[in-house]
Amino acid sequence: MTTPSFRESILRHLTYSFGKDPDHAILEDWRMALSLGVRDRIVDAWFKSTKRTYETGAKRVYYLSMEYLIGRLLEDGLVNLELVDEAREVLAEFGYDYDTVLADEPDAALGNGGLGRLAACFMESLSTIGCPAHGYGIRYEHGLFRQSFVDGRQIEQPELWLGQRHAWEFERPEVRYRIGFGGHVDVRDGHYRWHPGEEVEAEAFDTPTVGWKGRWANTLRLWSGRAIHPFDLEAFNHGDFTRAAAPEALARTISRVLYPDDTTEQGRELRLKQEYFLTASALRDILRRFSNQFDDLRKLPEKVAIQLNDTHPAIAGPELIRILVDEKGFDFDEAMEIAQGCLSYTNHTLLPEALEAWGEQLFGRLLPRHIGIIDRIDATHAGRNPSRTQSMRADQSVKMGQLSFVMAHKVNGVSALHTDLMKTTVFSELHGLHPDRIVNQTNGVTPRRWLLSCNPGLAGLITESIGEDWVDDLEQLSKLEPFIDDAGWLEHFDAVKRDNKVWLSNWMRDTYGMHADPDALFDVQIKRIHEYKRQHLNILETIALWQEMRENPNADWTPRLKLFGGKAAPGYFFAKDIIRLINDAASVINNDPLTQGMLRIAFLPNYNVSLAERMIPAADLSEQVSTAGKEASGTGNMKLALNGAPTIGTLDGANVEIRERVGADNFFLFGMTAQEVEDRRRVEGHAGLAIAADDRLKGALDLIRDGRFSPGETDRYRGITENLEGPDYFLVCSDFTDYWRAQREVDVVFRDDKAWDRMAALNTARSGWFSSDRTIRGYMADIWNAESLL
Repeated sequence: MTTPSFRESILRHLTYSFGKDPDHAILEDWRMALSLGVRDRIVDAWFKSTKRTYETGAKRVYYLSMEYLIGRLLEDGLVNLELVDEAREVLAEFGYDYDTVLADEPDAALGNGGLGRLAACFMESLSTIGCPAHGYGIRYEHGLFRQSFVDGRQIEQPELWLGQRHAWEFERPEVRYRIGFGGHVDVRDGHYRWHPGEEVEAEAFDTPTVGWKGRWANTLRLWSGRAIHPFDLEAFNHGDFTRAAAPEALARTISRVLYPDDTTEQGRELRLKQEYFLTASALRDILRRFSNQFDDLRKLPEKVAIQLNDTHPAIAGPELIRILVDEKGFDFDEAMEIAQGCLSYTNHTLLPEALEAWGEQLFGRLLPRHIGIIDRIDATHAGRNPSRTQSMRADQSVKMGQLSFVMAHKVNGVSALHTDLMKTTVFSELHGLHPDRIVNQTNGVTPRRWLLSCNPGLAGLITESIGEDWVDDLEQLSKLEPFIDDAGWLEHFDAVKRDNKVWLSNWMRDTYGMHADPDALFDVQIKRIHEYKRQHLNILETIALWQEMRENPNADWTPRLKLFGGKAAPGYFFAKDIIRLINDAASVINNDPLTQGMLRIAFLPNYNVSLAERMIPAADLSEQVSTAGKEASGTGNMKLALNGAPTIGTLDGANVEIRERVGADNFFLFGMTAQEVEDRRRVEGHAGLAIAADDRLKGALDLIRDGRFSPGETDRYRGITENLEGPDYFLVCSDFTDYWRAQREVDVVFRDDKAWDRMAALNTARSGWFSSDRTIRGYMADIWNAESLL
């Protein structure tokens, strides 16, 4: 694409799509015109890819996920189509800054964290590799809430990503499916028929997802809820305006908010409705597409691979059986076999409470036909495995993890450790019955967004050193290792990192009035706030460090900026207390004249993809401190290592594989192993023993308990201190002393510029295996039996 023709395309859209001339166009007009100019090129690749898929009759992959944390899409398109320089040139010609235009795009926060970001990375990698695929999700009107802080507390406000025009999607009003809930089931002559008591329509919105160099593009199809009869004119004419609009309001509720608060019965009902809405819509679409091309549903597993991203779409098994039995006339056993041949399931958690379980009354009321099918699946599985003791129906609930496992032909973990622990913990019995079903697919991240795009300085140095083939073959980063022995190259690497830190520091100052010294160690913990991720371990160590600095102000301290980012679920009050404690500690510590030049804390609000793209390239140290055995994988750990941030972490999730790849000498290890964690929990009073053995830990807890960070409200953090002094299930206190030791090791190495730069550069050079391209190739070979059409 030459600059003149790209310029013409942008101006054409400015004129004919938005009715503006260059002299009167505003920033949003330019951003939209640029986006549509890029979209035109993506559509060309999209059509060619779709045509190729139909011509070959290739197997298609369908990825079902409640979350797609896609973020901004304009730069993705420009980077993958190699149009960045042309876009800069055209915008500059009309007096607009490229980065300012890109920043105008709303961040589509249609996900909560790692699971949703993984889904977005997978969609991009599927297109880069050329695997025919569709992603299915929900087009939430409001994504994950917008976070702000008032007096240190998290405040949740609606996320309005659709508040501006959205350039990337195509509405498909002709693709609509009726989705039912409730009602009753008739049985006549052994045949079942479900009569839903409530129905909504699912309408499709398609976003083409282009891969590297525009060689292939797949579809992300998001469903929006619509009322079948949206407006009651008679009620309106009688002045009952609320009742007149009620059907539309109720239908839109399905796709209005990502993850409604499920601490209420109404919230749980809406969540289950969302999960069925997504899954049922996707399956109808999959079967329609299959039937348009093939005539024998028995061949479905040969042509269709359906991946369940966690248990949220677990209802896919019963729903597919329902369609095959009730609507297509298959007998139950054959329908179950067909469904199992298509379905595979990714597990993302070892926390038993995170494996969804629905109350049987709610489930039976909303999905009366499906609860009967689940009982039949359960009975069939039990009959084939008479030694089985665990049921899908227990404790008056429906166990979605066990349902997902039984209905899948493959179940994968997302890191080597996680996969091994799945076999001995949450799915130990099922693994014994089906020893070949669990496989591992360690997560990865797309290098196009998480290095090439977000860190152009480092990407440029890499390309200058080894060429550009690393962009879609990330393991070529290993070719950087000989350069790391060159002092001049290492200085260049260090200069890139410092430029990123200066850029982030200036942005923090201009945006939030926060001070950040780019010569300090940028110590970064960015992830969802959760007890097992242990942000409170981090802030406890920070408080202890502050006290140590106050007592020895003339010691040779390593200046640190503690950077936090992340959101707590609205109903997760313990996590919200951790956020407030971090902010309260920052208010005190940042204003202490004794330590101002040595230690600062900043919690950046509203963590999302765009903020991650700012923070990750500037990070010096990656905090991955979860309790061993609790984090399935992590992907932030991979992004930070890839961008030259050594890890301080436990042997948890993908940390294990990162340490193996980058080398133990380039990783700051601390804490207990997963087995030691289990053993420690059996020690009576383990938290009290740990506190008594470490004066620094005791001192930090005393400061919190005595109200040092909550003047006039000494009970503010009683929930945290009593938890840590009592059950301390996630063993914060027991790991504190070793965490302190590892942090002081970080201090020593960081003061040696050459040693630190070498360690950071080796993290980049040895992180090439953590590409989502590699992960997707693993799924294609080991689970989906799918091939690239490139």
